[in-house]
Amino acid sequence: MLRYLLEKEFKQFVRNRFLPRVVIGLPFMALLLFPLVADFEIKNINLSVVDNDHSSLSARLVHKVESSGYFRITGFYPSYNEALQSIEQSRADAVMEIPAGYGARAEAGARAEAGEPQSVLIASNTTNGMRGGLSSSYLAAIVQDFHKELSGTYVAPGGGQGTVAMRDDGVALNIGSVHEPYVEQIALPASTVPMEIVPSYRFNPRLVYRVYMIPAIMVMMLSVICGFLPALNIVSEKESGTIEQMNVTPVSRSAFILAKLIPYWVAGFIVLTICFLVAWMMYGFLPVGSFVTIYLFSALFVLAMSGFGLVISNYARTIQQGIFMIFFFVITFIFMSGLYTPIASMPQWAQMLSHVSPLRYIISVFRLVYLKGSTSTDLAEPLLALLAFATLFNGWAILSYRKTT
Repeated sequence: MLRYLLEKEFKQFVRNRFLPRVVIGLPFMALLLFPLVADFEIKNINLSVVDNDHSSLSARLVHKVESSGYFRITGFYPSYNEALQSIEQSRADAVMEIPAGYGARAEAGARAEAGEPQSVLIASNTTNGMRGGLSSSYLAAIVQDFHKELSGTYVAPGGGQGTVAMRDDGVALNIGSVHEPYVEQIALPASTVPMEIVPSYRFNPRLVYRVYMIPAIMVMMLSVICGFLPALNIVSEKESGTIEQMNVTPVSRSAFILAKLIPYWVAGFIVLTICFLVAWMMYGFLPVGSFVTIYLFSALFVLAMSGFGLVISNYARTIQQGIFMIFFFVITFIFMSGLYTPIASMPQWAQMLSHVSPLRYIISVFRLVYLKGSTSTDLAEPLLALLAFATLFNGWAILSYRKTT
């Protein structure tokens, strides 16, 4: 009996002109475009400059900022208030003000001939908190690096950072604070040598945000295809009236739900394979771990999402109602999964609530296998969670299907 039901479902799937195109076209276009735009790296920051010094050193600093690749100089202004107007008029994202006498003091400090403190003012537009915070951090790091080229560096008490020059008597003088000016003298041994910290980035050495997002986009495509389409399956038969013919047959509820489930399980593997091919051909992105591990966890995830879609389809009375119901749950699952915002950054109640999202576990699996090469033994918790979701949702789908004769 199951064989004939599957034959019916596959024929019905192929005869639909829209569904095969969605299964093939959607993951292809999503992996082609989304990694290019779903990038949280801040670039092309518009910067207004107030150069009160007009020295060769201040010009070098401006050139260093511009050549970093993160900033675009949108204009030079004679005063800070005029530069601030460019932020208020949305023509700039940040302002950098170089004080008068900056070049002379910096050169003197580099030769350890003077100890006058100096400051470079940074003001950022924090309407977008992430863009404003990162732009000021980038600019502060560039200024600090520029001062470091002129002299040694130190970390001030309380975590503040500044730039210093070493005198012959072993006294470190602050000559560059990039957040707020302050004067401080710290006695250091004459033998103190500036220390340089060289970070080592594991699993993503170039800090490319794209490779962090591609596995999550693959999961999002699986959720859309294997969540939305099953949710519209049974309810569409309710609207067309063909479900009544099925109800008068001796087909069991479990066989009926299984026949509805398997085609979308196969569609999920097709979607996943297309995502793998596009990620490899367009971005040269291959998993450090095994494809077998990814397919194993994906099989459980697709079963869980398809089962959940069938649960929605059982309760919905119209296609429109089914669309709104599955849209609400899928969007909630996506935002609670850590796709964009790390789960550790969420409030405590949201972290607890995220455990009910299957996407939390499968996104973690994809990223760990792709970037770290984790194996099934390393992923015991996601394996048990996805197995529980698959059992729960498919069991619920069978029990909630009301077969009448």
